[in-house]
Formats: sequence, C-alpha cells, structure tokens
Amino acid sequence: MPKYFNFKIAGYFLYYTSKCIIECMHVHASDTELTEGGSAKFFVRDNGDTDIVKRGILNEREISKIQDFIKEHYLEMYSKWSEMSPNGFYKGKK
Repeated sequence: MPKYFNFKIAGYFLYYTSKCIIECMHVHASDTELTEGGSAKFFVRDNGDTDIVKRGILNEREISKIQDFIKEHYLEMYSKWSEMSPNGFYKGKK
C-alpha cells in the first residue's frame, strides 16, 4: 500500500490502496498494519480541506492533527496520488 510519507502523523501512517484509486483523492490513516479495519478516511478537496468519512479509532485530537497536516501538504500528496489515479480532488456529495 503506497504511503504518502514514510513517517507517522499523530501516530498513524497516511496511505492509499491500489483498490481505492477509483475514487477521488483521499487519505487513509492507520497504524503499522495499514488495514482499513480501524483506519480513518479523509476525502481531500482542491484547497486542502478534508471531509472525514470514517473516523476509525482516531480521537478528535489525532483527527485534527492529521487534517492540519493534510492541509499543509496536500499538493505534495496529490502529486503521489495522481501518479496512480486519474481521479481528482473531492468535490462534495452530489
């Protein structure tokens, strides 16, 4: 599973899977096992804001730290995402 970075943010790796590139850009946050079981899922908008669609086991403080990190680094993360997916940023619910 491709990680956006090789270090943890708030104790979690930020990654995506080859199965999930059919969706718009998003970020999973999980422990060392990189499983979706307890992971959180953030859809990323074109301004770096995120919509959390799955909290997993993360608490509010961890979610906030991860959202802040994504906001600061989303363009770099999008560069990695777009290498594998033609789907762009999240545009909101239809």
